[in-house]
Amino acid sequence: MSTPRGDGYVVGFAVAVCLACSLVLSAAASALKAKQEYNVEMDRKLNVLKAFGYAIRDEQGRQISSAEVERIFREKIREIILDGETGQPIEGLTSADVDPKDVAARKRLPLYTYEENGEVVKYAIPISGKGLWSTIYGYLALNKDLATIAGVTFYKHGETPGLGGEVEKDWFQNNFKGKVIWRDGQRVPFEVVKGTVADRYPQGNDHAVDGISGATLTGKGVTEFINRDLDLYEKYFKLIRRS
Repeated sequence: MSTPRGDGYVVGFAVAVCLACSLVLSAAASALKAKQEYNVEMDRKLNVLKAFGYAIRDEQGRQISSAEVERIFREKIREIILDGETGQPIEGLTSADVDPKDVAARKRLPLYTYEENGEVVKYAIPISGKGLWSTIYGYLALNKDLATIAGVTFYKHGETPGLGGEVEKDWFQNNFKGKVIWRDGQRVPFEVVKGTVADRYPQGNDHAVDGISGATLTGKGVTEFINRDLDLYEKYFKLIRRS
């Protein structure tokens, strides 16, 4: 049925509204781009600190300020970019200078150090890989000995809430602290077991953590990508152990 002003008027009006909305959205996206990039960068830094075991929330559960995050990074955190082939540091590069595609392809390997009184006391690496439904992203920190896990955080994923999504919960991540990944001059394979460590290894096991009930494939994925990513950094870690 035609309108009093004709179908052409209706179509023209709809196009004008859509064009106006598009322009508003584009302008908003452009205006907020810098803020969005800053928030992404702040989230990255917060998760690096969390992996290192730094308290990113106070006793009231409030997140530490951006200024505090920047201060800690300026005073205690150093970022190193490694060549994926040789494991050698590339002088003068930071993650801001590196193509994310090269990081995803492991051609460039970001590494973070945590320093106390000018001495490196912990190392952290980004970890990521397939879970059941999604790619899981996180950071894993090692103590100065490069043999025991200092902490881990999984901050981005699309796993099922209440099942694989438990990777983001403290109860799961806290299990990793103190676990061994290097002993007697060799890499010790890390493992997220199906069920509990006590059931799987009654004699005990210091390089395995309890799995998530109902999320066997998520745990298998975490096991695979943690071991793969640790192996990628071994060339550099061997240099540190020898020094």
